Amino acid sequence: MEPAEEKDAGNHTLLTEFVLSGLSSRPELQHLLFFTICFIYSMTLVGNLLICMLTVHPTLHMPMYFFLRVLSFLDISTATVVVPKMLVILLSEDRSISYLGCITQLYCVVFLAATEWYLLAAMAYDRYVAVCSPLRYSAIMSTRACLSLVLLSCCSGKVVSVVQTAWVFTLSLCGPRRINYFFCDIPPLVVLSCTDTSRYEKQLISATVLVIFTPFCLILLSYTCIISSILKISSAESRRKAFSTCSSHLAVVTLYCASGTLIYLQPKSSSSQDAKKILALIYTTVIPTLNPLIYSLRNKEVKEVLIRAMAVLMKK
Repeated sequence: MEPAEEKDAGNHTLLTEFVLSGLSSRPELQHLLFFTICFIYSMTLVGNLLICMLTVHPTLHMPMYFFLRVLSFLDISTATVVVPKMLVILLSEDRSISYLGCITQLYCVVFLAATEWYLLAAMAYDRYVAVCSPLRYSAIMSTRACLSLVLLSCCSGKVVSVVQTAWVFTLSLCGPRRINYFFCDIPPLVVLSCTDTSRYEKQLISATVLVIFTPFCLILLSYTCIISSILKISSAESRRKAFSTCSSHLAVVTLYCASGTLIYLQPKSSSSQDAKKILALIYTTVIPTLNPLIYSLRNKEVKEVLIRAMAVLMKK
């Protein structure tokens, strides 16, 4: 993909880099933001790497833990694509990112986000089968089926990412090369376009429905069936624990859905860019930190494996 031309007062210059504004322009907040984001990123790496290591234990060789391992890998990747550059911007005067670097970052962010949405839908389906058809669970959620669902999620994410990235960078970019964001994303790049983007914005709304709302509806449908099965459980304590797990899962998914839709449904509303920064920070930094806590470390089997592993380390 060739570098775009920056148009300014009738002159054409080759656009070879962008300048990211970062999270905040207030100098007094830079160090505080740096240490806060650095701490969150460290927690993301530790939590998700821990899940990746724990779920390879022989007692956790089940589809649910396979999906959790893939989810942790996606969360690590999402945070790593965005956070290191954000930390550099917070402490450095050089806030530039190359044209090719911007394309690569946008492609990776969209690919990882879209893949994670489809994976979350696959995980909800796995839980639905486990709760509503326990006798057929092993037959339905075979190793081949699980690998197929992950591969389908990745392929779907790749298609979405290729289309969105190619479409954004075929827009004519003009005016300042400054991106009012802390990474290369669709909304701040669309704002830089000097041509009519209404056609692209309609396409982006369709993509948002396909990538976010469709999996979200499938997740809600799965959990509705799960909750209806939970209501039939006679034990009040078992019902309470099941409701607690379902509600925490749905809370994270709803937060992820809300932040994504608010960002991408109105990509060219420049007046809300600061609000979009906060929302983007939630789905690229905060949610990858929450997922290990919500999906795994509250799980009884995972906690037992963690306790055993810590006991072995302490003996050494």
